[in-house]
Amino acid sequence: MSNNDCFQRNAQSVASHRCEVAEHRWVNARYKYLRLAAAADLVGVTRPGQFYQLRCPGTDALQPFLLRPMSVYGTGPEAGSIEFLYNVTGVGTRALAALEQGGHMEIVGPLGNTFGFEPGFRHVMVVARGVGLATMAPLVRQAAAAGVRITAILSARRPEDLMSEQFLRGAEAGLHCVYDSDGSASVESVEALLRRLLDADAPDALYTCGSHRLLMLLQRLLADYPQVRGEVAMEQRMACGMGVCLSCVRLFDREGDKQFLRVCREGPVFPIREVVGEVEFG
Repeated sequence: MSNNDCFQRNAQSVASHRCEVAEHRWVNARYKYLRLAAAADLVGVTRPGQFYQLRCPGTDALQPFLLRPMSVYGTGPEAGSIEFLYNVTGVGTRALAALEQGGHMEIVGPLGNTFGFEPGFRHVMVVARGVGLATMAPLVRQAAAAGVRITAILSARRPEDLMSEQFLRGAEAGLHCVYDSDGSASVESVEALLRRLLDADAPDALYTCGSHRLLMLLQRLLADYPQVRGEVAMEQRMACGMGVCLSCVRLFDREGDKQFLRVCREGPVFPIREVVGEVEFG
Protein backbone atom coordinates (compact mmCIF):
# COMPACT_ATOMS: atom_id res chain seq x y z
CA MET A 1 0.00 0.00 0.00
CA SER A 2 1.37 3.43 -0.96
CA ASN A 3 1.73 6.32 1.47
CA ASN A 4 -1.08 8.16 -0.33
CA ASP A 5 -3.40 5.14 -0.10
CA CYS A 6 -2.60 4.93 3.60
CA PHE A 7 -3.47 8.60 4.05
CA GLN A 8 -6.74 8.29 2.15
CA ARG A 9 -7.75 5.31 4.25
CA ASN A 10 -6.88 7.27 7.38
CA ALA A 11 -8.60 10.51 6.28
CA GLN A 12 -12.05 9.33 7.32
CA SER A 13 -10.81 9.06 10.92
CA VAL A 14 -9.42 12.60 11.13
CA ALA A 15 -11.47 14.78 13.45
CA SER A 16 -11.21 17.57 15.98
CA HIS A 17 -11.53 16.47 19.60
CA ARG A 18 -12.06 18.56 22.71
CA CYS A 19 -10.12 16.77 25.44
CA GLU A 20 -9.80 17.00 29.18
CA VAL A 21 -6.32 17.05 30.68
CA ALA A 22 -6.27 13.84 32.73
CA GLU A 23 -2.58 14.02 33.73
CA HIS A 24 0.23 16.47 33.08
CA ARG A 25 3.61 16.24 34.81
CA TRP A 26 7.35 16.64 34.38
CA VAL A 27 9.31 13.49 33.54
CA ASN A 28 12.67 15.19 33.94
CA ALA A 29 14.07 18.71 33.62
CA ARG A 30 13.28 18.91 29.88
CA TYR A 31 10.31 16.65 29.09
CA LYS A 32 6.66 16.62 30.15
CA TYR A 33 4.10 13.83 29.96
CA LEU A 34 0.56 14.73 28.88
CA ARG A 35 -2.45 12.40 28.98
CA LEU A 36 -5.73 13.58 27.48
CA ALA A 37 -9.22 12.10 27.62
CA ALA A 38 -11.59 12.44 24.65
CA ALA A 39 -15.16 11.25 24.12
CA ALA A 40 -14.18 9.51 20.86
CA ASP A 41 -12.47 6.14 20.36
CA LEU A 42 -8.90 7.31 19.74
CA VAL A 43 -7.44 3.88 20.47
CA GLY A 44 -9.33 2.37 17.56
CA VAL A 45 -8.13 4.88 14.95
CA THR A 46 -4.56 5.78 16.00
CA ARG A 47 -1.54 3.84 14.73
CA PRO A 48 2.18 3.91 15.62
CA GLY A 49 4.00 6.75 13.89
CA GLN A 50 0.96 8.99 13.49
CA PHE A 51 0.61 12.44 14.99
CA TYR A 52 -1.98 14.98 16.11
CA GLN A 53 -2.11 18.74 15.78
CA LEU A 54 -2.46 20.31 19.24
CA ARG A 55 -3.99 23.72 19.88
CA CYS A 56 -1.66 25.01 22.58
CA PRO A 57 -3.36 27.33 25.09
CA GLY A 58 -2.45 31.00 25.29
CA THR A 59 -1.11 32.69 28.40
CA ASP A 60 -0.54 36.32 29.32
CA ALA A 61 3.05 36.05 28.07
CA LEU A 62 2.69 33.41 25.33
CA GLN A 63 0.25 33.44 22.42
CA PRO A 64 1.00 30.53 20.06
CA PHE A 65 -0.86 30.94 16.77
CA LEU A 66 -0.42 27.72 14.80
CA LEU A 67 -1.35 24.25 16.01
CA ARG A 68 1.66 22.16 17.01
CA PRO A 69 2.26 18.70 15.47
CA MET A 70 3.04 16.11 18.11
CA SER A 71 3.69 12.38 17.71
CA VAL A 72 1.52 10.01 19.69
CA TYR A 73 3.35 8.50 22.65
CA GLY A 74 0.59 6.06 23.55
CA THR A 75 -3.14 5.34 23.66
CA GLY A 76 -5.44 3.56 26.10
CA PRO A 77 -6.37 1.68 28.11
CA GLU A 78 -9.57 3.74 27.95
CA ALA A 79 -10.86 4.21 24.40
CA GLY A 80 -10.51 7.99 24.52
CA SER A 81 -7.14 8.14 26.28
CA ILE A 82 -4.14 9.49 24.36
CA GLU A 83 -0.62 10.33 25.55
CA PHE A 84 2.10 12.73 24.45
CA LEU A 85 5.68 13.17 25.63
CA TYR A 86 7.26 16.46 24.61
CA ASN A 87 10.31 18.64 25.01
CA VAL A 88 9.56 22.10 26.41
CA THR A 89 11.44 24.42 24.05
CA GLY A 90 9.50 27.05 22.07
CA VAL A 91 6.49 29.30 22.48
CA GLY A 92 3.92 26.57 21.83
CA THR A 93 5.35 23.93 24.15
CA ARG A 94 6.09 26.46 26.90
CA ALA A 95 2.45 27.55 26.74
CA LEU A 96 1.36 23.92 26.69
CA ALA A 97 3.50 23.21 29.75
CA ALA A 98 1.36 25.67 31.73
CA LEU A 99 -1.84 23.70 31.08
CA GLU A 100 -3.20 22.31 34.35
CA GLN A 101 -4.86 18.99 35.08
CA GLY A 102 -8.61 19.33 34.69
CA GLY A 103 -8.26 21.87 31.92
CA HIS A 104 -9.23 21.36 28.28
CA MET A 105 -7.58 21.57 24.89
CA GLU A 106 -8.37 20.70 21.28
CA ILE A 107 -6.48 18.22 19.12
CA VAL A 108 -6.89 17.24 15.47
CA GLY A 109 -6.04 13.82 14.09
CA PRO A 110 -4.89 11.17 13.67
CA LEU A 111 -2.68 12.43 10.85
CA GLY A 112 0.00 10.85 8.68
CA ASN A 113 0.94 7.30 7.80
CA THR A 114 2.31 4.50 9.96
CA PHE A 115 5.41 2.36 10.37
CA GLY A 116 5.62 -0.65 8.09
CA PHE A 117 5.47 -3.47 10.64
CA GLU A 118 4.63 -7.11 10.02
CA PRO A 119 3.63 -9.46 12.87
CA GLY A 120 5.71 -12.15 11.18
CA PHE A 121 8.93 -10.25 11.82
CA ARG A 122 11.46 -12.09 13.94
CA HIS A 123 13.59 -9.16 15.07
CA VAL A 124 13.38 -5.35 14.82
CA MET A 125 15.88 -2.63 15.72
CA VAL A 126 14.99 0.89 16.82
CA VAL A 127 17.43 3.82 17.00
CA ALA A 128 16.10 6.88 18.82
CA ARG A 129 17.39 10.18 20.11
CA GLY A 130 15.63 12.86 22.14
CA VAL A 131 11.93 13.24 21.56
CA GLY A 132 12.17 10.65 18.77
CA LEU A 133 11.83 8.23 21.65
CA ALA A 134 8.17 9.24 22.05
CA THR A 135 7.45 8.72 18.34
CA MET A 136 8.67 5.12 18.36
CA ALA A 137 7.36 4.04 21.75
CA PRO A 138 4.05 2.79 20.23
CA LEU A 139 6.03 0.74 17.70
CA VAL A 140 7.95 -0.91 20.53
CA ARG A 141 4.67 -1.81 22.23
CA GLN A 142 3.33 -3.21 18.95
CA ALA A 143 6.42 -5.36 18.43
CA ALA A 144 6.38 -6.59 22.02
CA ALA A 145 2.69 -7.54 21.76
CA ALA A 146 3.47 -9.55 18.60
CA GLY A 147 6.31 -11.39 20.34
CA VAL A 148 8.95 -9.83 18.08
CA ARG A 149 12.45 -9.47 19.53
CA ILE A 150 13.57 -5.86 19.97
CA THR A 151 17.01 -4.27 19.95
CA ALA A 152 17.02 -0.61 21.01
CA ILE A 153 19.79 1.98 20.72
CA LEU A 154 18.93 5.14 22.66
CA SER A 155 20.96 8.33 22.39
CA ALA A 156 20.92 11.38 24.67
CA ARG A 157 23.07 14.29 25.78
CA ARG A 158 23.54 12.92 29.29
CA PRO A 159 22.34 9.88 31.26
CA GLU A 160 19.82 12.03 33.13
CA ASP A 161 18.16 12.97 29.81
CA LEU A 162 17.64 9.37 28.71
CA MET A 163 14.16 7.96 29.28
CA SER A 164 14.64 4.25 28.69
CA GLU A 165 11.87 3.22 31.09
CA GLN A 166 9.43 5.60 29.41
CA PHE A 167 10.49 4.23 26.02
CA LEU A 168 10.20 0.51 26.73
CA ARG A 169 7.23 0.73 29.13
CA GLY A 170 7.81 -2.80 30.33
CA ALA A 171 8.77 -4.31 26.97
CA GLU A 172 11.84 -6.53 26.92
CA ALA A 173 14.65 -5.38 24.65
CA GLY A 174 18.36 -5.62 24.11
CA LEU A 175 19.14 -2.08 25.25
CA HIS A 176 22.19 -0.02 24.29
CA CYS A 177 22.50 3.54 25.65
CA VAL A 178 24.91 6.13 24.23
CA TYR A 179 25.63 9.68 25.40
CA ASP A 180 27.23 12.88 24.16
CA SER A 181 28.75 13.44 27.59
CA ASP A 182 31.10 10.45 27.38
CA GLY A 183 31.58 10.39 23.61
CA SER A 184 29.71 7.12 23.09
CA ALA A 185 27.07 8.94 20.98
CA SER A 186 29.62 10.08 18.40
CA VAL A 187 28.98 8.97 14.83
CA GLU A 188 32.10 6.80 14.89
CA SER A 189 31.14 5.04 18.12
CA VAL A 190 27.53 4.48 17.10
CA GLU A 191 28.62 3.17 13.68
CA ALA A 192 30.91 0.61 15.32
CA LEU A 193 28.09 -0.47 17.66
CA LEU A 194 25.56 -0.76 14.84
CA ARG A 195 27.88 -2.74 12.58
CA ARG A 196 28.60 -5.16 15.40
CA LEU A 197 24.88 -5.65 16.07
CA LEU A 198 23.93 -5.92 12.40
CA ASP A 199 26.67 -8.42 11.67
CA ALA A 200 25.72 -10.56 14.65
CA ASP A 201 21.98 -10.66 13.93
CA ALA A 202 20.56 -8.37 11.24
CA PRO A 203 16.92 -7.43 11.98
CA ASP A 204 14.00 -7.67 9.59
CA ALA A 205 13.51 -3.92 9.92
CA LEU A 206 15.32 -0.95 11.41
CA TYR A 207 13.49 2.22 12.48
CA THR A 208 14.76 5.63 13.56
CA CYS A 209 13.59 9.07 14.62
CA GLY A 210 15.01 12.13 16.32
CA SER A 211 18.38 12.82 14.70
CA HIS A 212 19.44 13.83 11.20
CA ARG A 213 22.98 12.73 12.00
CA LEU A 214 21.82 9.22 12.93
CA LEU A 215 19.56 9.07 9.90
CA MET A 216 22.45 9.79 7.54
CA LEU A 217 24.60 7.19 9.32
CA LEU A 218 21.87 4.57 9.00
CA GLN A 219 21.33 5.36 5.34
CA ARG A 220 25.00 4.76 4.68
CA LEU A 221 25.10 1.58 6.78
CA LEU A 222 22.01 0.03 5.21
CA ALA A 223 23.71 0.10 1.82
CA ASP A 224 25.71 -2.86 3.18
CA TYR A 225 22.58 -4.65 4.45
CA PRO A 226 20.10 -4.66 1.54
CA GLN A 227 17.91 -7.28 3.20
CA VAL A 228 17.03 -4.94 6.12
CA ARG A 229 14.00 -2.68 5.73
CA GLY A 230 14.78 0.83 6.96
CA GLU A 231 12.23 3.49 7.94
CA VAL A 232 12.45 6.94 9.49
CA ALA A 233 9.74 8.99 11.16
CA MET A 234 10.69 12.49 10.08
CA GLU A 235 10.32 15.52 12.30
CA GLN A 236 9.35 18.76 10.60
CA ARG A 237 7.72 22.06 11.39
CA MET A 238 4.34 22.30 9.69
CA ALA A 239 1.30 24.53 9.67
CA CYS A 240 -1.85 22.71 8.56
CA GLY A 241 -0.68 19.10 9.03
CA MET A 242 -2.98 17.95 6.21
CA GLY A 243 -0.95 18.59 3.05
CA VAL A 244 -2.50 21.90 2.00
CA CYS A 245 0.02 24.57 3.03
CA LEU A 246 3.12 22.81 1.60
CA SER A 247 5.29 24.14 4.43
CA CYS A 248 6.75 20.74 5.30
CA VAL A 249 7.98 19.49 1.91
CA ARG A 250 11.31 17.65 1.75
CA LEU A 251 13.29 16.12 -1.10
CA PHE A 252 13.32 12.37 -1.67
CA ASP A 253 14.89 10.10 -4.25
CA ARG A 254 12.56 7.32 -5.39
CA GLU A 255 14.53 5.04 -7.71
CA GLY A 256 16.30 7.99 -9.32
CA ASP A 257 13.24 10.22 -9.46
CA LYS A 258 13.76 13.27 -7.23
CA GLN A 259 10.45 14.25 -5.63
CA PHE A 260 9.34 16.87 -3.13
CA LEU A 261 6.95 15.16 -0.72
CA ARG A 262 4.95 16.46 2.23
CA VAL A 263 6.08 15.12 5.58
CA CYS A 264 2.56 15.52 6.99
CA ARG A 265 0.73 13.69 4.21
CA GLU A 266 3.06 11.31 2.38
CA GLY A 267 4.82 10.79 5.73
CA PRO A 268 5.88 11.25 8.41
CA VAL A 269 7.27 7.72 7.93
CA PHE A 270 9.52 7.26 4.89
CA PRO A 271 12.05 4.65 3.70
CA ILE A 272 15.47 5.63 5.04
CA ARG A 273 17.06 4.94 1.67
CA GLU A 274 14.89 7.58 -0.06
CA VAL A 275 15.85 10.59 2.06
CA VAL A 276 18.09 13.06 0.21
CA GLY A 277 20.96 13.69 2.61
CA GLU A 278 21.70 17.34 2.00
CA VAL A 279 18.23 18.34 3.19
CA GLU A 280 18.24 18.86 6.96
CA PHE A 281 14.94 18.54 8.78
CA GLY A 282 15.71 18.32 12.49
